[in-house]
Amino acid sequence: MRKLMVLWSMVGMLLASAGVATASGSIKIGGLFAVTGPASFLGEPEKRTLEMLVAETNARGGINGQKLEAVIYDTGGDVTKAVQLATKLIRNDKVVAIIGPSTTGESMALVPIVEKEKVPLISCAAGIKITEPAKDRKWVFKTPANDHVAAEKILNYMAKQGQKSFALLTVTDGYGSSGREQLKALAAQKGFRVVADETYGPKDTDMTPQLTKIRAVRADAIICWGTNPGPAIITKNVKQLGIKTPLYMSHGVASKKYIELAGADAAEGVMLPAGKLAIFDAISKKDPQYKLLKEYDAAYRKAFGTEASTFGGYAYDGFLLVTNAIRTKGATPDKIRDGIEQANKLVSVSGVFTMSPGDHNGLDLSAFEMVKVSKGDWVLLK
Repeated sequence: MRKLMVLWSMVGMLLASAGVATASGSIKIGGLFAVTGPASFLGEPEKRTLEMLVAETNARGGINGQKLEAVIYDTGGDVTKAVQLATKLIRNDKVVAIIGPSTTGESMALVPIVEKEKVPLISCAAGIKITEPAKDRKWVFKTPANDHVAAEKILNYMAKQGQKSFALLTVTDGYGSSGREQLKALAAQKGFRVVADETYGPKDTDMTPQLTKIRAVRADAIICWGTNPGPAIITKNVKQLGIKTPLYMSHGVASKKYIELAGADAAEGVMLPAGKLAIFDAISKKDPQYKLLKEYDAAYRKAFGTEASTFGGYAYDGFLLVTNAIRTKGATPDKIRDGIEQANKLVSVSGVFTMSPGDHNGLDLSAFEMVKVSKGDWVLLK
């Protein structure tokens, strides 16, 4: 009997050290979000969404009889801090999965950590290299559609407008560099001419020198790739310089915060690819996402007094992928990983996810709608 008790004690210690939630304990899900700092417009709604969903799930009795616990840390958008906090989540807090971080640079820094520790990471950032090649990212997934999908959505729309050349203005961080690379590659494939290729720093506060150069080349369109505040500044600068060239933004500014920062007057007419949440009331009620989007927005408004944002939706998607895996496979990191990779036609905020061993994003062109700013709000482009 004594030997049996010792054996069970050892098994319990091993399970605890592996981060496995026992029947009597809660299932710990980690969250890493840029709640403060320049990327707080991403991280704050992500944090709020995860907390809201955990509370809702626990109110319904948890998952398979177990309650959830969200262990969330603020990275401030800092790569070094993200690495330190991810290590803490895995080794000290014993989480079974991590949702986040908010930015591409942070997410790339965590890839080697989660691959080594064998804990699933569901990034809330868009850079394609976060999950590709998938064979080298066994434990890494992400919920925003790949930036090449957003880039293709823009170029397909431009082609229909007869726009054959464009000027690029991209931020020099991981997100901007990835978008720039994808846009140039797709332009070559689709027969577009890139007539200017300008960049700006994440902390730059005036892009009139770059835009003055762009104005001189007479492009059919301007494509800016970045996350706020840079794109909002660029939008103001375009207005100040009297540039009439059609301006496209990336999905990285697909929230009302961009319109607020740029000003409705300056942002008027700006176009970009956005997830359906931004304009869910304009899509068909038969759309598979419509009901979920409406319910998420209503719950978020009730909880926080403001509309749900696309960025909070990325955390929603991560939560849904993790909890769906727990329900179908189990609550250990390896089972969660396998369950996420096997997700098939899973309807969520950013789209309908179908993952596979070769695709750890699982979204296609249907994840986006082209929208434009009209009178301080988004409208659907037909």
